[in-house]
Amino acid sequence: MRAFIIEKYKGVLREAEVPEPSVGERDVLIEVAAAGANQLDAKIRAGEFKAILPYKLPLALGHDVAGTVIGVGSGVQGFALGDRVYARPRDHRIGTFAQRIAVDESEVALAPKTIDLAQAASLPLVALTAWQALVERGNLQAGQKVLIHAGAGGVGTIAIQLAKHLGAHVATTASAKNAEFLRGLGADQVIDYRTQDFAAELSDFDLVLDSLGGENLSKSLTVLRAGGKAIGITGPPTPEFAAENGLNPVMGLVTRALSSKIRKQAKILGVEYEFLFMKPSGSQLRRIAELVDAGAIKPVVGKTYAFEQTSEALGALAEGGLRGKVVITVP
Repeated sequence: MRAFIIEKYKGVLREAEVPEPSVGERDVLIEVAAAGANQLDAKIRAGEFKAILPYKLPLALGHDVAGTVIGVGSGVQGFALGDRVYARPRDHRIGTFAQRIAVDESEVALAPKTIDLAQAASLPLVALTAWQALVERGNLQAGQKVLIHAGAGGVGTIAIQLAKHLGAHVATTASAKNAEFLRGLGADQVIDYRTQDFAAELSDFDLVLDSLGGENLSKSLTVLRAGGKAIGITGPPTPEFAAENGLNPVMGLVTRALSSKIRKQAKILGVEYEFLFMKPSGSQLRRIAELVDAGAIKPVVGKTYAFEQTSEALGALAEGGLRGKVVITVP
């Protein structure tokens, strides 16, 4: 079958013929209709995650999929041939930039009924990230205040809608041209990152979802109330993350060193910092599908590319300026 692969880190993403997926007892074989492109794909290609995600090369990229079930393992009970599904395959089993992929049934859900498969493919990684940050880790409640950085991005557009659905007061950072668009998604405050300092404008927030890291994360701690929490999805990773994911002792020491400055700052300010690396979950995707079908969450697809343009689609992420997600459609 056809797939887009890398043969070395920092190498070219190119089309190649690869073996058909092996379908295990608990696997669902999906004919790919569309795949979402994510910054994670670009970072894996660049080798930025090889210390914590040591993939064997060559590797087919792609972390989001929507399509039709064309095969099931002998132990699968929840899916049947012809089902329209979506998923975020687990790490070390990625490869949605392909014609077909086998995914463990625990990571698959029926796609929302009210949207097409290209829109469904835009959701899994970013919607799961938003859910796990705001609901699982952040325990965001009605009436609380949350700051969501980069509101016009893939995670931001979904997180704003989810936070508003939960009843929170939502602030976000974005360029001025996206202000009205983000208010339409549910943002109560839009801070123009080019002309305004969010740390001077905001205070006493319960939660921050940071996708930028660095100085932006450090400043984010200062807008939290005592006991508030900042959740970072770009890092730095923490020792807790290393322990949860069974990384070796050396990586435990590395993550301790990488996060020491931000953890110390958080302790001084009386707030918390957590690093989130999203985990696949079919059960959470089912909850998200319900919210989509109820109209609480609407996918935001900034641009679509044909399968043959997969390399260009990944390049568009680096250029920036798009709202929501980049999606690749597969014939």
